[in-house]
Amino acid sequence: MSTRLFIVRHGETLWNRQKKIQGVSDTELSDEGMKQAYLLSQRLKNEIIDVIFSSDLDRAYKTATFIAKNFNLDVIKLPELREISFGVWEGLTVDEIEKSYKELYHTWKTKPTEATIEGAETLKAVQDRILNATNKIVEQYKNKSILIVSHGTTIKALILGMLNLDLSFYPKIRQDNTALNIIDVKDDGNCVLVLLNDTCHLRSDSN
Repeated sequence: MSTRLFIVRHGETLWNRQKKIQGVSDTELSDEGMKQAYLLSQRLKNEIIDVIFSSDLDRAYKTATFIAKNFNLDVIKLPELREISFGVWEGLTVDEIEKSYKELYHTWKTKPTEATIEGAETLKAVQDRILNATNKIVEQYKNKSILIVSHGTTIKALILGMLNLDLSFYPKIRQDNTALNIIDVKDDGNCVLVLLNDTCHLRSDSN
């Protein structure tokens, strides 16, 4: 037996489209983001999902509610599933950050564990937070199928932690809007990555 984790990034927001750093800023889904969430919900409707958890930020919670309708489940909000707090970078575009924080942004992109952003969480703190929350969920819902809706940085840190990979690999993982990841947690605690950053459901929009 094993516990299956469906780990999903939220749908697109206007800030995503504008390439603004969101962090814990509570932005809403764009029309495109709601469409993405619906398409993901259709993809997942034939899966077995026993419980749904979401970050308490609106963009993640709304994404989760699209999926929850298929299973007649409530979405359980957990602040521990929030995105990294990006401190003074929140609300700035990537171009603005590259201009004003050139060296620090380069460090974040290449060696994120060494980046210290004013007012922000460290990547290690984010990983500790999300791993602790996920381990508690897995313990509570052992041998069940669990959906977790969260955020790009948080999900990448979670995946690396569950696979016992160093955080230095963070820049080598991509998470697109409504990306689906699947990890099986075996009874002995070993984790198996089944799916990573899959967005094939979005292609169905053109059919």
